[in-house]
Amino acid sequence: MHISVIYALPHEQFLEQLDVAEGTTAEEAVNMSGLPEKHPEIDLSVNKLGIFAKLAKADQILHDGDRVEIYRALPRKPRNAHAADDKKARIRAKREKRAASGD
Repeated sequence: MHISVIYALPHEQFLEQLDVAEGTTAEEAVNMSGLPEKHPEIDLSVNKLGIFAKLAKADQILHDGDRVEIYRALPRKPRNAHAADDKKARIRAKREKRAASGD
């Protein structure tokens, strides 16, 4: 059966297409892809796996055409990042307003 294993970095993406036997698990497919050797930062005890953008367990049996995705940790959650940036902008605006009014 044909499957794909994908690992995305900020500026590049790695895609390995494999022919695997029936009963192959997501973890086995990742190991067969060679991506953990090419990217030593991949640690399946830390990195989560998904199949077509849905979280999957490492022992999940794959089906023909599945796309196994290796997720990496984001430095901060996008929602939190926006909130932090907005707060910094408000503080900066307050400082600039005080400086302009001569306080």
